[in-house]
Amino acid sequence: MKIREFAVEHLTKGCITDESHPLFTYYVEDDREGAQITSAIININGWSALEVEPTGVRYQGKPLEPFTTYHATLQVRMDNGDADCATVKFETGRMGTPWVGQWITDGSYEFTEKRVSPKPMHFFKRIQLTKPVSRARLYVTALGIYEFYIDGKKLGDRYFAPGFTSYESTLMYQTYDVTNHLTDTHELSAVVAGGWAVGSFVFTRVNRVSGDRQALLAELHVEYEDGTSEIIGSGPSWEVTEDGPFTMVDLYDGETYDATREATVISTCRKATVEKLRIHPTLWADDGAPVKLHEIFSPVSIQHVGNEDVYNFGQNMAGVVRLHIRHAKAGQQIVVRHAEILNPDGSLNTAFLRTAKATATYICRDGEQVYMPTMTYMGFQYVAISGIPKEDVTVEAVAMYSDVRQQGSFRCSNEAINQLQQNILWGAKSNFVDIPTDCPQRDERMGWTGDINVFSPVACFNFDMSRFLTKWLRDMRSEQLPTGGIPNTIPVQGYGFPATMPKMAIDWWGDACVSVPWNEYMARGDKEILRANYPMMKKYVKACQRWAALCSIGQHRYIWHTPATLHFGDWVAADVPTMQQWQKRSKWTATASLFRTATMTATIARILGEDAEAERLEALAKKVAKAYGAIFTDGHGKLLEEFQTAYVLPLYLQMFSTEENRKKAAENLAALVQKNNDCIGTGFPGTPYILFALLDNGQKETAFRMLLNDKCPSWLYQVKTGATTIWERWDGLDENGMCPIGDDGTDKMISYNHYASGAVGDFLYRRVLGVEAITPGYRRFRMEPVVGGGITAAEGSVCTPFGRIQAGWKLENEHLQICLSVPVGCECELVLPNGRRQTLQSGQYEFTE
Repeated sequence: MKIREFAVEHLTKGCITDESHPLFTYYVEDDREGAQITSAIININGWSALEVEPTGVRYQGKPLEPFTTYHATLQVRMDNGDADCATVKFETGRMGTPWVGQWITDGSYEFTEKRVSPKPMHFFKRIQLTKPVSRARLYVTALGIYEFYIDGKKLGDRYFAPGFTSYESTLMYQTYDVTNHLTDTHELSAVVAGGWAVGSFVFTRVNRVSGDRQALLAELHVEYEDGTSEIIGSGPSWEVTEDGPFTMVDLYDGETYDATREATVISTCRKATVEKLRIHPTLWADDGAPVKLHEIFSPVSIQHVGNEDVYNFGQNMAGVVRLHIRHAKAGQQIVVRHAEILNPDGSLNTAFLRTAKATATYICRDGEQVYMPTMTYMGFQYVAISGIPKEDVTVEAVAMYSDVRQQGSFRCSNEAINQLQQNILWGAKSNFVDIPTDCPQRDERMGWTGDINVFSPVACFNFDMSRFLTKWLRDMRSEQLPTGGIPNTIPVQGYGFPATMPKMAIDWWGDACVSVPWNEYMARGDKEILRANYPMMKKYVKACQRWAALCSIGQHRYIWHTPATLHFGDWVAADVPTMQQWQKRSKWTATASLFRTATMTATIARILGEDAEAERLEALAKKVAKAYGAIFTDGHGKLLEEFQTAYVLPLYLQMFSTEENRKKAAENLAALVQKNNDCIGTGFPGTPYILFALLDNGQKETAFRMLLNDKCPSWLYQVKTGATTIWERWDGLDENGMCPIGDDGTDKMISYNHYASGAVGDFLYRRVLGVEAITPGYRRFRMEPVVGGGITAAEGSVCTPFGRIQAGWKLENEHLQICLSVPVGCECELVLPNGRRQTLQSGQYEFTE
């Protein structure tokens, strides 16, 4: 037996928190069958928690002090007497302590241009320490995005600090342990670019949303060996210039770096000025999942096209290039352009980037050097480089995304499905860049709520989303509209619809305020995420109900029928080509949304002891389901206006009142699918659920034919055409790898890295592999593999709060072999294809049927 993980706020090391009641979690491993924990005790700061569950306990002791290091200890004993102990160290941050440092900027810099980002500001401060240092911490934040250096060396391994938040409400700060960086005389420096707060953002390229220009706030806390201490804060004694090596930084357009300015930047400085911000956010210790460097790719091919060398890295991604440059001359300019696809002549196709230039420009100094953009990122598989012969440069692509730990895996006997799983993973990685974005390449990269609403179940299978989603949901609570609606993008940061319409609620997009906390709760088992977001959910469902009832009587009060232009409807549905047709389906999708959010919020209300509200919502859901059947169907399971999503949603959500109607609806859906050559015809609302709607309602063969179909539109069509991520549009490329989409009224809306339709991964885990949580945190889970479609084997894993579930099955000589590992503290209900059930406690098992 061994304690495998003991974490505070979901971190095993490096946690610095302003949370007054931090969460402690752990899990153990024990190879005995039926092993049980008999006691688990956590001690911290004179406080003890007894009988601690692996899903966690929050500190309830005396108040934690700011700027303090704490050690928590965990002691676990098993039913056979085995025991183990573990310790986790964490620090508290400022915890509301007023800042001594002042916000500083370049008061002489007037930034008035539209649709661009400001020039980066370079700040400097020379310090001299006269005594040996025992401990030093640097606390930094900025209005914009920053990098901080001591003697020219970048601090930390995160990018785009302080992170993207709802800046009017919360601005994060970072803490750096700089004890080993300080001896005597040093140069503190920082670069602050516009980022999301001040730079151009959203597809309308608005800027200066949160401030007129960038600003920096910093404090260096130094403790000396003789027991004395001092604080060195940002203020008017610092210097600033816009004439440093970073000459242009923009999230969409890229970065320009002039290495010849590195030696002369100090000479161009002037005194910084104190800045008065026009926003007043809470300054909070960084509690998200920071953006870091991850996988590194070498090119799989290089072709000379025109005056450029085109590099193909074989993987679409969010990230940057790293250039290892040889034989450079001072002033030599290297230009790197980025794109996801190529034109027929082999040149970059940048049309779908819209206004985003996605270009890195580097001006060399003499000799060998390495350059990598650090204050922007691009979405790309291909780059075109000019200004240097390919013999004089080695080019790598480096993936950049939030530090979300991959915790799930899936493989099966079908290699096309395995590539689909990889596409799902890379679509998520590329769009988990501090917030859940829609795409990483064009002039958008916004926190669209509709995408994460449908994708969050599979996100929580594949990754530990705890810190990432908790941070983002805090912003959602901050930006909920006064009457309950949720903006379509979180943070809004300059985007209008429907934030400029304060009474609006938008189905399926706003639903993220209910579904995302619920899916994280089912994955992690921490009830606090429900409690924190429940008021937002309740307010949202009331807004949806109010909009549905607008100007209606009778059952029509439960049909959400506001004008289609106020909805997204069956967004990017594959069976109709235009945005207007997607939106016209909003009566069906919005009404199903109201049922879903009412039902889910009722369940949450029960969990939280809000029984009266639960009863109200349950009654509402019943009325909505009844109205859907009465108004949209013939009363016998047939829709009066048929399309796939309109069947999928009531089937998956169990809205049909009788078994006979449900069965008939499933038959009608299967007939629609077969008529469509087993191709998918759903948009955002229906795509995550169509295979479940078929399989779970007696249409197994149709479900597997759709999953394994490689005709357009289908998941495996994308695989067949060479996709390495999930596309926004099902018909993004023809079979020759060229884009067939012209001007269809969507303003070149085609992304080849858009994770939403990767929601099908939920089906791979829960049905093909067969692993599904029954209770929150997988305390009880089911393994019920569905064998079909010619798939003869599947294996996978899911890391739960109790440890790792490992599962696999193989069909050999008409016998089904099953391998299963059940973590300590969990119970598995094994359901075999012949219907036999068995309850398994912790341990490792093998079965043959």
